Amino acid sequence: MLYLVSGTNEYGSSNIGRGTAKVALRLARELLREGYMDVRVCTPRGRVLQPNELDELEPSRESDMAKGQQHGNREAKKPKKEKAKVIAAAPSRKDAAWQPDLGPAKKK
Repeated sequence: MLYLVSGTNEYGSSNIGRGTAKVALRLARELLREGYMDVRVCTPRGRVLQPNELDELEPSRESDMAKGQQHGNREAKKPKKEKAKVIAAAPSRKDAAWQPDLGPAKKK
């Protein structure tokens, strides 16, 4: 649970966790309508928002885009270097290795 919404009423206090800012904001406003006092929202980074600061949780226009329209902030990978293809049937282009001359061969 990332966001913790807390509030106090005549019967005691409530602490309710929610996974997203949008849902936590909706819950905090609902608690205020029901007469809860001291309603607060604690963000994942530990910031505690009072009722007059709840508008800061409103999602921005960027997050309203569809997933396909969102652009990540990762850098594009460099393309890999192309390797020359080696065909097994083709003759080798390497020069023959030097071999020592053993002199004239003897015949028996």
